[in-house]
Amino acid sequence: MTPPFRFADIRGARLAWNQTGRGPAAVWAHGMSSCSYGPESSGQFDWRAVSSTHRLIRYDARGHGRSSGGRTADEYTWPELAADLLALLDIAAPGERVHAIGASMGTATILCAALAAPERFDRLVLTTAPTIWDSRRALTPLRVSDADAIERRGLAAYLRAAPNVPASPALVETERYVGRVAVRSSIYPWVLRGSAITDLPPADEFGALTQPTLILAWTGDPAHPVSSGELLAEALPNAELRVASTPDALRSWSDAVAGFLVTT
Repeated sequence: MTPPFRFADIRGARLAWNQTGRGPAAVWAHGMSSCSYGPESSGQFDWRAVSSTHRLIRYDARGHGRSSGGRTADEYTWPELAADLLALLDIAAPGERVHAIGASMGTATILCAALAAPERFDRLVLTTAPTIWDSRRALTPLRVSDADAIERRGLAAYLRAAPNVPASPALVETERYVGRVAVRSSIYPWVLRGSAITDLPPADEFGALTQPTLILAWTGDPAHPVSSGELLAEALPNAELRVASTPDALRSWSDAVAGFLVTT
């Protein structure tokens, strides 16, 4: 049963969050267009093993799920979402060093937050890293055109036109190939435009992050390429990369993450 959500007024938005389990704090940051429980309800991830040993904080990012958001691109850039995360941690885990688990946009959010406040984070789990640096620049026109198309034709028509195929061979057994967009149609174009103008800081800045880091990638997904995981593994001084190409390998992530977070 999903615990009740709480709400925190943060930087002009109202963010929804809850927590499960007991123990050291860990925070889960979902990907763009999803929400706190979206990847679990579709069968992509299962963080119950983490909740068995940790107090897992889940939240809906600005503009996603139950959280409010505005209609400007800047507020959905990764550094701004990172500032939201740090402000939320001041409420949900004040004064604690937390483990952090991210996916896609959430992975980028965690990296930006850890660079801004490294003292707040212990172990990092970075799943399905998005396009970054050179590969990100190639994505910008697509994000902008998608935003314009949604404003012209509506979100429902945009989703009907999306190919219903798995993004990765690891996802062939998930419930839905095209996930439900957990963003209101009036806001989603601005989320996409924020994604179009954002990127990670230069690679050489990540040498300062010495936290143990587990990087999890899956094959075949141009929006979350293995190359991004490889680049992060090179840039982060204490990182391990694992790659999944089958549903069984993807299912192993839950226990792998839980085990990684309890390692001393």
